[in-house]
Amino acid sequence: MLRLDSDKPVEFCDGLRRRDFLHAGALSMLGLGLNDLFAMKALGAVDTKKDTNCIMLFLVGGPSQLDTWDMKPNAPIEIRGPYKPIKTNVPGIEISENFPRMAKHADKYALIRSVYHTAAAVHDTGHQMMQTGRLFQGGVEYPHIGCVLSKLKGPNGDVPPHVLLPRPIGNTGGNMPHGQNAGFLGKTYDPFVLNADPSDPNFKVPDMLPPDYLSALRVDRRKNWREMVDHTVSKFETSQDARLFDATFHQAYTLMSSQKAREAFELAREPEQVRQKYGQNRFGQSCLLARRLIEAGVRFVTVNMFETVFDEITWDIHGSKPFSPISCYRDLVGPMFDMAYSSLLQDLHDRGLLTSTMVLAMGEFGRTPKVNPAGGRDHWPQCWSIVMAGGGVKGGQVIGASDEIGATPKDRPTSPAEVAATIYKGLGISLELELPGAQGRPIPLVERGVEPIKELFV
Repeated sequence: MLRLDSDKPVEFCDGLRRRDFLHAGALSMLGLGLNDLFAMKALGAVDTKKDTNCIMLFLVGGPSQLDTWDMKPNAPIEIRGPYKPIKTNVPGIEISENFPRMAKHADKYALIRSVYHTAAAVHDTGHQMMQTGRLFQGGVEYPHIGCVLSKLKGPNGDVPPHVLLPRPIGNTGGNMPHGQNAGFLGKTYDPFVLNADPSDPNFKVPDMLPPDYLSALRVDRRKNWREMVDHTVSKFETSQDARLFDATFHQAYTLMSSQKAREAFELAREPEQVRQKYGQNRFGQSCLLARRLIEAGVRFVTVNMFETVFDEITWDIHGSKPFSPISCYRDLVGPMFDMAYSSLLQDLHDRGLLTSTMVLAMGEFGRTPKVNPAGGRDHWPQCWSIVMAGGGVKGGQVIGASDEIGATPKDRPTSPAEVAATIYKGLGISLELELPGAQGRPIPLVERGVEPIKELFV
């Protein structure tokens, strides 16, 4: 991929910058040309002057609203659970005692306490809706929000536009897609996946490999393949497979040959005390790596806190094996999140990046208001809480409310589609935009009539 970016941005009379103009050339091989950029700019579909990035912390397993960010201290013990609320640095806002560091940063984030969905209470459907805004039906897989951003804005320099850490979500019981790829947009816009544990003492800068079907090839063999493609018959050169191969090759080779891209993944460059501050665990180091990637120019980073819910301590607190006990919120999961999330917000703030970086922390559903016989809580998509910060989000506020036992929204019910619309608004993408679907059928970015949570923004 040829890059000719100038250090000093140049803005044309229509508002497009030189950087946007040059990006269009790189994007053409990925299916988005200069005419598309001008058309979207003219229609207001993409705000080319708003360069907001996003870090999505996906809390696989489904955190309990009653034991995290929507405490009910006056409810009966079987409802309120074992934990007590603590005050935050914003008067009137309380959260669980499991997050003492997070309590000191409440002025930076907003709590949404009335998220709900009406689909099946299984992990996979929640993963789909919270990361794409849609439930997959009729064989249609919708694209992850980060993949949509990849298509619309493309890479920012030699780093990939969307990175997923540390690994994709694996088996969570539903045997359905999790909504973490580009869906009907095509593999070209899939995220770059780390597929490694950054907390591993032997962690090294990953080989910048393209998707699975090329992952076994060495760099020299990729060059040979490219030469073969260049000399194939014109019929192949104009085929969809050839175009996909060409785009994939350019992306992969650019990554592998970019010193800036490789340096972004070098956690060893961080002072040891910074690494300790985030927590020497997979999630903590992934959050630190996310900050480094945003600094390097990555537009969207998805961090999966866990890979599965089986035989691993997670937010999925059914209370009996192979799931987790409710005590893990105090002993492991809570402190792990508290350290990483608080350090990430503080670091972004101190480096002047929080205003241009939206930080989301959310799971796929909540937990049952009543503690079950095993001492845990089961799946509950009827009401739960998520956290949003940065990127123009006004901190120090609570949006929506649940009823007296945290079972249903009492005020400002918020659907996954509205959450997705809110993220798109923060990224500067118009909800009027339509994406190219199967057989050329346009598909709206979000369902018609869905509005963002406007109260969130400054």
